Amino acid sequence: MVDHLANTEINSQRIAAVENCFGASGQPLAVPGRVLLGEGILTKECRKKPKPRIFFLFNDILVYGSIVINKRKYNSQHIIPLEDVTLETLPDTLQMKNRWMIKTSKKSFVVSAASLTERKEWISHLEECIRHLLMKTGRQPSTEHAAPWIPDKATDICMRCTQTKFSTLTRRHHCRKCGFVVCADCSRQRFLMPRLSPKPLRVCNLCYRQLLAEKKKEAEADGRQPEPIRSAIPGYEPSSGDDSDKSDDDKADQWPADTEFYTSEVSWSSFHS
Repeated sequence: MVDHLANTEINSQRIAAVENCFGASGQPLAVPGRVLLGEGILTKECRKKPKPRIFFLFNDILVYGSIVINKRKYNSQHIIPLEDVTLETLPDTLQMKNRWMIKTSKKSFVVSAASLTERKEWISHLEECIRHLLMKTGRQPSTEHAAPWIPDKATDICMRCTQTKFSTLTRRHHCRKCGFVVCADCSRQRFLMPRLSPKPLRVCNLCYRQLLAEKKKEAEADGRQPEPIRSAIPGYEPSSGDDSDKSDDDKADQWPADTEFYTSEVSWSSFHS
């Protein structure tokens, strides 16, 4: 299917339509050999509450974003290289069904489909694209994945000290190493994890000690002195912007049913055949 659609006019039109929907806020998506295989709306488990997101599957990347006007305008574009993706099927919960996790080295998150069949179709197409891409590049499947953030509503108390109760004044924070919901006192440390970010990130006290021990062990094995680590930050504000995920808190979620995605009358299905 990829070979059949590559370098065709219909594929170019489809990719151009997606680029137009994201507008100037999105990155260019058209590159030689890239094929748009399908699209659909999945529910993404965000830190505050589950929200619908538009997903586009290409033969080498997965793109998703927030819905402003369905099939017409999207924003907060995210691009994930498929060679960095690992999938994990998850059991249903009372709130969410047909769930699975998309795991990457920089970010991992849970999505759910409208039906079991839709989940199987998404996972099947994703795994096939990943398999072909890894064969083409000769890379091994990724084994290091970022921890998914536990949703805010999953707990009313700090998951580390189990004493602090969250409220309007007592904010929730997330450890970037384990993804736990923690209070400010239990997450006053920052640690440099180059795989996730070029700057030190908030971690809980337990993960901080573990990361320090790992770094010291690596330094001793290499016969060098451990580099100094930024520790507790005086005056660290609990409302630090690094805890916010603007893409998951967009105000615009309007879905007019009468809008058309393709003005060029190009036929479209969830997954092209």
